[in-house]
Amino acid sequence: MNPVTDTELLRGVELLAQFDDAEFAKLVSASDTLELNRSDVVFEEGSDADACYVVVGGRVAITNKSFDGRESMFAIMERGELFGEMGLFDGKGRSAEGRALETSSVIRVPYSVLREIWNARPALLWSVVELLSKRLRSTDQALADAFFLDVTGRTAKHLLELAGDEDSFQIPITQEELAGLVGASRERVNKAIASFLRLGWVEQNGGTYRILKRRELEIRSQ
Repeated sequence: MNPVTDTELLRGVELLAQFDDAEFAKLVSASDTLELNRSDVVFEEGSDADACYVVVGGRVAITNKSFDGRESMFAIMERGELFGEMGLFDGKGRSAEGRALETSSVIRVPYSVLREIWNARPALLWSVVELLSKRLRSTDQALADAFFLDVTGRTAKHLLELAGDEDSFQIPITQEELAGLVGASRERVNKAIASFLRLGWVEQNGGTYRILKRRELEIRSQ
């Protein structure tokens, strides 16, 4: 554990943006930075929750496991994104596992300091309402995708999300992890990607993919 040095990143987190200088200084003093290697677990599903986290560098996967050990990855958190906040609001254990996908760094923010600040200035809780509303909208969208999109459509959507604004990109997760993110078997996801390659929408050179026909992928992901 190390002191927080990237205070500018922390200040940019939406949940914390309305803190005044004194409140923010208290938050930074109570927080620390964790350095993670690939596959390091930030927290386990069902474990006690006492802190939330902000990604400084690298990527962290948020996953669930079924009773038979199958894994579903429903989010990949990147620089500046907050995760692990659910226990702050309901007082229950972790609803998912957080695991580093690569060498990563995260800031750990204890729940206790956030509760202290909010208890002293309840008007700040409107930022909490906004965060939870966005989380609910995201969940609604994921449910709609699962209902209306087939595996090929969901694969196209996740490839576009992984690429962002760039045409060339690498998939920073294993085939099994990508399948968990899509919510299908590895074989079906690989078949979908193979169809994009065959159609000329995407090309592959080793571990790097390049989007050639973004519009076609966008249409297929809707």
